[in-house]
Amino acid sequence: MSSSGHNSRKAAKSVTEAQDGFKRSVSATVRAMSGERELEVSFSRDKPALVGNRARLPDLPKKASGIDLSITRGVGDSMALRKACHDERLHVRLAPEGRQARAVYDAVEAARCDSIGANRMPGVADNIGAMVEDRCQKSNFSAASSRDDVPVEEAVALMVRERLTGRPLPQAAESAVSLWRDWVEEKSEGRLDTLLDSIESQDDFARSIRELLVSMEMAEELSDEMDDESDQSEDEESEPEPQDSEDEGGEQSEGEQDAEADASEEEGDPQDSEQTEMAEASDAEFDEDEEGEDEADTPGETRRENDVFSDIASEFDYKAFTTAFDEEVAADELCDQEELERLRAFLDKQIGNMQRVVSRLANRLQRRLMAQQNRSWDFDLEEGYLDPARLSRIIMDPMQPLSFKQERDTNFRDTVVTLLIDNSGSMRGRPITVAATCADILARTLERCGVSVEVLGFTTRAWKGGSSREEWLKSGKPPSPGRLNDLRHIIYKSADMPWRRAKTNLGLMMREGLLKENIDGEALIWAHQRLLQRHEQRKIMMMISDGAPVDDSTLSVNSGNYLEKHLRAVIERVETRSPVELLAIGIGHDVTRYYRRAVTIVDVEELAGAMTEQLAALFEDELAQPMPRQSAGRR
Repeated sequence: MSSSGHNSRKAAKSVTEAQDGFKRSVSATVRAMSGERELEVSFSRDKPALVGNRARLPDLPKKASGIDLSITRGVGDSMALRKACHDERLHVRLAPEGRQARAVYDAVEAARCDSIGANRMPGVADNIGAMVEDRCQKSNFSAASSRDDVPVEEAVALMVRERLTGRPLPQAAESAVSLWRDWVEEKSEGRLDTLLDSIESQDDFARSIRELLVSMEMAEELSDEMDDESDQSEDEESEPEPQDSEDEGGEQSEGEQDAEADASEEEGDPQDSEQTEMAEASDAEFDEDEEGEDEADTPGETRRENDVFSDIASEFDYKAFTTAFDEEVAADELCDQEELERLRAFLDKQIGNMQRVVSRLANRLQRRLMAQQNRSWDFDLEEGYLDPARLSRIIMDPMQPLSFKQERDTNFRDTVVTLLIDNSGSMRGRPITVAATCADILARTLERCGVSVEVLGFTTRAWKGGSSREEWLKSGKPPSPGRLNDLRHIIYKSADMPWRRAKTNLGLMMREGLLKENIDGEALIWAHQRLLQRHEQRKIMMMISDGAPVDDSTLSVNSGNYLEKHLRAVIERVETRSPVELLAIGIGHDVTRYYRRAVTIVDVEELAGAMTEQLAALFEDELAQPMPRQSAGRR
């Protein structure tokens, strides 16, 4: 028994050493192919992802087969080729607007990068072939019986790979692609056959794909929008040189930036330049309406709110078919107290070790904020708190007047923070659990530091349209009905509610069936309006989401980019015309193409660190400069 156990441990150690050697070899290969010596390569059972200078590859099972090794190599080769052959700025500049069109555009660009490596190196071709085969098997494409079972972007990307590499389709994908092949080839009018000529030029290839999307009736002509995009790129290139180091936070991805942001993926202080610009923009807003903001709920605030969004519906032709079924509801109204307590207990049970990690980060944030609350006093005042240190003067000379002191205000005490959490179905599971935990602990932390916190959520009341769609059907299906679902905006914690009273409400996010669709644009407007009604001088809103706005009912009867265009318009107005400071965190989804100040994270476990670092950076940036407005004569 002893000898057998010894041999077993020795064998296990040998396997571990072999896998470690394999991982080191793959990591070195990925860095060499990508040309990025500082690329951080890790292995995990989580979904593979490439964000900035961090690549996460699939981990090997204990008894790895040759196929397992090829799949891991293929994922690494694909990420390395993406770094070496892909320009994200050019990709974003030429990207279409629609959600489905963007999905096709992204998938085909990934196929181009993979095909470049496959055509140059046969070993890479085999590895990527194993990766694609594995992906098709996991998607169960072999069992597809209709087009609804196969995303069009997957079918088009596989057909493009076939054209660019000359290699046959994976066996698991043949039947799936055959469902789409005739339609795609008929619509493309031979454009697929010419893609190989432009494979080495991303610019030419992207323009060819845009023409393909136009022929497939998924996107508009490129020329009309390129004039504005080119002008924007030229303006950015003419900006001062310091703009190049605008973001060195290490959280935001270098390869997934909107063309408005110019950031580098290096470790350092996050978003210093960008925060300064936003603070200056906010400062200018305060100056324009200085008298209107001296008190809470003044007409000036209402006027600014109308200025921000009054023209958005007409300008972008956005509307709701009906708002009769929309609801703004407190969390405790959606279920009884007993169920809330049960859900809260379930949340506490789920978070486990993560709570300790988040708590440490929150405590670190609290220490950083409290360290900046150096108490300072004004002395020898005629009113305030009696100054005991100067009582001795009265004993010595009874004719001396009493001396009073007054504590000076700390800048960030007059601040309100709104955490707006995406409650869509795609957040189900680990993402919503982590989001609820972070909101809970950060609300408690900021409350200790004198910062008001509001926690909000947004979803819809039903899948596939609900009562709004039923009304539309009864009305004879009028064309272009606009938003066609019932909104549900949830108040988990109002800014004036103590954390101890709101604690159980956050458990509602664990309720089965709560998470449905997400209409981000109207949720941002709702949260923004609530913030403007607050009396605090500084207003911060943090959006936590894992994707673009999606509502099948609305998108089935409007253009494919209907909700996305509205969201972009809302964000643009908040970022340029409002005193509210807006930042976003994307969970496994690139939100930097929507928000000027944003971070994309790979692992949902990174959410706590991203939230605390972003909030700490905001407060430190505020304390590094004067308050936006102390009095009418501050300048």
